[in-house]
Amino acid sequence: MTTSPATSRVPASKRAGIVIGIGMGAFVDGILLHQILNWHNMGSSVLPPTTMDAMRRNMTWEGAFHAAVWAITLVGIYLLLADARRGAPMPTPGTFTGQLLLGWGLFNVVEGVIDHHVLDIHHVRDLPEHVPAYDWAFLLVAGVGIVILGWVLATQRTEAR
Repeated sequence: MTTSPATSRVPASKRAGIVIGIGMGAFVDGILLHQILNWHNMGSSVLPPTTMDAMRRNMTWEGAFHAAVWAITLVGIYLLLADARRGAPMPTPGTFTGQLLLGWGLFNVVEGVIDHHVLDIHHVRDLPEHVPAYDWAFLLVAGVGIVILGWVLATQRTEAR
């Protein structure tokens, strides 16, 4: 007796939601903190955007960041498609939301540690001046806090709908 992919014991889709969450979280960072609030640019600690040439170079770095984020999001979408095509059970809306938040929080932790602390290429609040408390609050709330919230939502036992 054979089983169809839809009825076999295939683990529920998890990676796709987390990868899409990484991409979407990075878009929130770039759109909200970089473009709308103008708190920092990708390289604003290295090259403060105080001249037209510096602003142009920062915008190029912004474009590279958003191109990479777009690619990560696209990978997540195709992971979701692959899971659906092989018959993996799709997560419930609450679980998927948790996966998205988990990915977003993971992005914030990794990006916050690497860019804000290790490489020192920008900080949460660079413009008009660097405020270190924002970096630590960001890691705690937008990083660890969102990871915990995402983990709780993603691991709740609920019936698939």
